[in-house]
Amino acid sequence: MENENNAQHFLDLIQKSRKGKFKIYIGMSAGVGKTFRMLQEAHSLLKNGIDVKIGYIETHMRKETHELLAGLPIIPRRTIFYKGKQLEELDVQAIINLRPEVVIVDELAHTNVEGSKNEKRWQDVLEILEAGINVISAVNIQHIESLNEDVKRITNIDVQERIPDNVLRLADEVVNIDLTSEDLIDRLKEGKIYTADKIPTALANFFKSEQILQLRELALKEVASQVVRKVESEVPNLHALRHEKLLACISSNEKTAKIIIRKAARLASYYNGSWYVLYVETPKESSTRIALDKQRHLINNFKLAVQLGAEVIKLENSNITDAILKTVEEKQITTVCIGKPHFNLFKVILSTTIFRRLLNKLSLSNVDLVILS
Repeated sequence: MENENNAQHFLDLIQKSRKGKFKIYIGMSAGVGKTFRMLQEAHSLLKNGIDVKIGYIETHMRKETHELLAGLPIIPRRTIFYKGKQLEELDVQAIINLRPEVVIVDELAHTNVEGSKNEKRWQDVLEILEAGINVISAVNIQHIESLNEDVKRITNIDVQERIPDNVLRLADEVVNIDLTSEDLIDRLKEGKIYTADKIPTALANFFKSEQILQLRELALKEVASQVVRKVESEVPNLHALRHEKLLACISSNEKTAKIIIRKAARLASYYNGSWYVLYVETPKESSTRIALDKQRHLINNFKLAVQLGAEVIKLENSNITDAILKTVEEKQITTVCIGKPHFNLFKVILSTTIFRRLLNKLSLSNVDLVILS
């Protein structure tokens, strides 16, 4: 009955607009049942007379999931030869040509084989949505770009395949597939996630109870914030009295800048606000004087900020505080985010003066200052 209701709700969304509607199942890890639920929904939609097709599904040969493919129309994958191997990818053009009402596309964070039209599968999905086709997809919480540092801290793994946060924000529905850590570990031990030879390694590494709990919390928070954003955008009276506009101030320090960008993205997402990334180029960091590797890292951080939904502002000014205050005024910023300063003995007095002036000015204009460490 629950699956029937889920299918009906998505069906209602489909009929509201001609641009494709987008539904994402999100989970804390592999094996929670995202693909299983997508296939269940596909059967419900099919039963309701909806033209639903499988664009790409990865069952990992899990018996219960694989059995659900029976009776569902599948669009053949595109075959690509790469480095002597025959590989298969989602056939975007075939989907657009066939124009099903709904297409199921698994593994949203997947990186396509070199030579594909789009580098990432989420870009394929955006193309399908633009063609007016509705998409149901799935992703694990560790693949969300702004959570990369949190996931690395929890699991000690630097996840390489990631999707920008704004892809998640484009979704009309985000559904969390939740399991307790005990249930997930039981599923693993029963061989429902990986083959027997991989179970001991998984238990010793990713599938530790304390890690699963922390990833579960991230997933629940993410879906909750998506719901809040949706309510605020659809019920105008619930909008906050002031629209939050955040300014993340970065330097050419690659690692600190990355942390500030990702944390500011999370804050902007939480407050459903717009945000900017400001880099002030001082004379000593002009393009003729700054090291090439620093320039490259800076450009990569600008790209990351844009991917996460920010507008990048680059100013030339010998006085960083003046540049920040000018931007605050021009963009009507409500919150300024800066990195925790790394003082040394020679800079401490100067830095303290800068901070005092920044704090005084911001407090007078009712602007919050957040120090991100």
